[in-house]
Amino acid sequence: MVSTEGLVPITRSFLASYYDNYPFSPLSSDVSRLTDQIFAMATTDLLKDSPPTQGESLLVQEAERQPPHKVDENMWKNREQIEEILSMLEPTHWPRALQQQSTVEDAELVSLLGRLQENFKSTLSTLERFQAKNSEFVFNTVMTYMPQDFRGTIIRQQRDRSERNKQAAIDALVSSGGSIRDKYALLWEQQMERRRQLAELGSATGVYKTLMKYLVGVPEVLMDFIRQINDDQGPMEEQRQRYGPPLYSLTKMAHSISLFLSLLWGRLETSKLQKNQVVILEEAADVYTSEFQRFIKFIGEVFTNSPFFITAEDAGTLSIRKDDDYREISVPAGSAHEVSLTVESVNSYIAWDFSLVQGKLNVQDIGFSVECTNLSGEKTLILPYQRYEANQGNFCTCVPGNYKLIWDNSYSSFFKKVLRYKVDCIPPVVDSVSID
Repeated sequence: MVSTEGLVPITRSFLASYYDNYPFSPLSSDVSRLTDQIFAMATTDLLKDSPPTQGESLLVQEAERQPPHKVDENMWKNREQIEEILSMLEPTHWPRALQQQSTVEDAELVSLLGRLQENFKSTLSTLERFQAKNSEFVFNTVMTYMPQDFRGTIIRQQRDRSERNKQAAIDALVSSGGSIRDKYALLWEQQMERRRQLAELGSATGVYKTLMKYLVGVPEVLMDFIRQINDDQGPMEEQRQRYGPPLYSLTKMAHSISLFLSLLWGRLETSKLQKNQVVILEEAADVYTSEFQRFIKFIGEVFTNSPFFITAEDAGTLSIRKDDDYREISVPAGSAHEVSLTVESVNSYIAWDFSLVQGKLNVQDIGFSVECTNLSGEKTLILPYQRYEANQGNFCTCVPGNYKLIWDNSYSSFFKKVLRYKVDCIPPVVDSVSID
């Protein structure tokens, strides 16, 4: 059992510093272009003369919806859509006209579908390995801080039994004819159940927490870690803010490819697939599988090297360093405070961290929003208005222009707000060019 003496759980400040060493190279611009193109082919071309069924309407709505915020939920969403795509690429699920291969074009399409199927199978295997490896890594790392006697053995046995029961529930669902959608709904429900169990353990207080520490042998610092790690504004929020956006784009792309194939298969008997549609489908599938595998490889390296605990001294140093660049101002009642940033390059990062100095009588909040005015004078809302006691976030800029961060206290008639904040604009990293 590794000692946890002198250690504290990782903090969001620590992860922000750690992630600075692992910048993710932006996705290819083809991701957004092809996502838009294949979604338009599905919703405009294929539905032009054939209205969607109720089930197809639900698929369209799902493809239009914003991806979930959690990184692991997006992983499951991508895995679900890849399985849906692979199911449709199985020859037994092709439209009858395509199975007959009555034309040269049909034969060429069949050859293409076989290649796409192999790419998606490879991507699914990569994702499954990543999830299994990550889950095992987390469990084994936690177990290094657990007692290595019979109590550690009991913990492992309980975990193995729980996982076998979960897999049995999945197998039973599939055997009874459950759909891929049903399967992944259950998988995510099981994942949330794991989190709830950890949170309940970590939140234990008083006698129960003492019993867990001394009788079961779970170190208190470990309980603190599992209680806070997945909080909405806990350490993992830094991961979501830093690496979520490219993953969200890939999730939308997977939904769009799956939607196109689903609508196409339902209409191939009566309408002919156009050559440009074949080209876009092939390019979209190739870009998605290559970029998603690149993201998985990258995030796997980040996860593997990330510690769970740091020394109290490191945590204190980071807190002191974090405090250095903050400003504190008073925002009078009925007014607002704005910070404008001129951004010349796309893929710059704008980041903020703020909180209100709370009074003794009541908990205060303040409105916050972010907007952009591009070089043509067009204004776009980046972050919608919402009231916060504190907030931390960042985003990658898509266009040059003026970005304005607004703290709004106009709704308050009597109370000023003391705002403590830090704002950064980080230019994109430009790779050096070597000349032969």
